[in-house]
Amino acid sequence: MPNAIAFQIGPIPIRWYGILIAMALLAGTKLALDEANRQGIDEDTFLNLIIIGAPLGVLGSRLYYVIFNWEYYRHHLAEIPKIWEGGLAIHGAISAAIVVGVWYARRHKLDFWQIADIAAPSLILGQAIGRWGNYFNQEAYGYPTSLPWAMYIAGEWRHPTFLYESIWNLLVFLFLLRLRRRPELKSGDLFLAYLGLYSAGRFVVEGFRTDSLMWGSLRAAQVASVGIIIAAAFILWRRHRSQV
Repeated sequence: MPNAIAFQIGPIPIRWYGILIAMALLAGTKLALDEANRQGIDEDTFLNLIIIGAPLGVLGSRLYYVIFNWEYYRHHLAEIPKIWEGGLAIHGAISAAIVVGVWYARRHKLDFWQIADIAAPSLILGQAIGRWGNYFNQEAYGYPTSLPWAMYIAGEWRHPTFLYESIWNLLVFLFLLRLRRRPELKSGDLFLAYLGLYSAGRFVVEGFRTDSLMWGSLRAAQVASVGIIIAAAFILWRRHRSQV
C-alpha cells in the first residue's frame, strides 16, 4: 500500500497528491506557453490567464465535489478546504475554466476558441498526471476483479480506474498533439475534440468505479459526460455547417 505522504518538512507533511497536482500544473503551463508563443500570443498575457484560472479551477473542482457530498460535509465543514486529502471533481474544474476563459478573452480582446485550443492538450496532460494522486490517496478505484492488472486496494484486488483514466488521457493528449497540426482545423475544434474524447473515456471508466458521485440513481460523471459529448458535437456541427 503506497504512503500518501512523500516526505515531511518539520511538522508539515508533503503529500504525493499535492506534488502530482503541482507537476501537472507545471507541465501543462510549459506546454501551453510554448504553443502561445508559437501562435504569436504574448506570453505574459497567457501566463496571467493561467495564474487566475488554475486556482479557480481547483476551487470549482472542490466545490463540485462538496456539493455532491453535501450530506457529509454539512456536518464536517472544517474538512471542506482539505483538498490535499483528495476530493476534486474534474467536471467542476472544466466548468470553472470555461467561465474564466470566456471572461478573460473578452476582457483582453482575445479569441476564446484560440486560447481554448492552446489549453486543451495541457488540460488533458495535467489530468493524466494528476490521476496518479488518486493512487497514492487510495481513492477512485473500481470493483473487485481477478484480472491480471488488478491492484490491491482497500483489502481487495480491484480495477485500477485511476490508471485506466490516466492511460486514456495520455492517448487523447497524443491524439490532440497530432490533430493540431492539421491545417484544415477551425478554431475551437481542438478544444471541442478534447471535451468529447475525454468525456467518452470518462463515461466508460466511471462504470467501474465504486465511489462515484451520484445524482439520484445516476452517476453524476456519466450524466455530465453525455451532456458534454452532445454539446461538443452540436457546437462542432454548427460551427462547421456555417462555413458550408
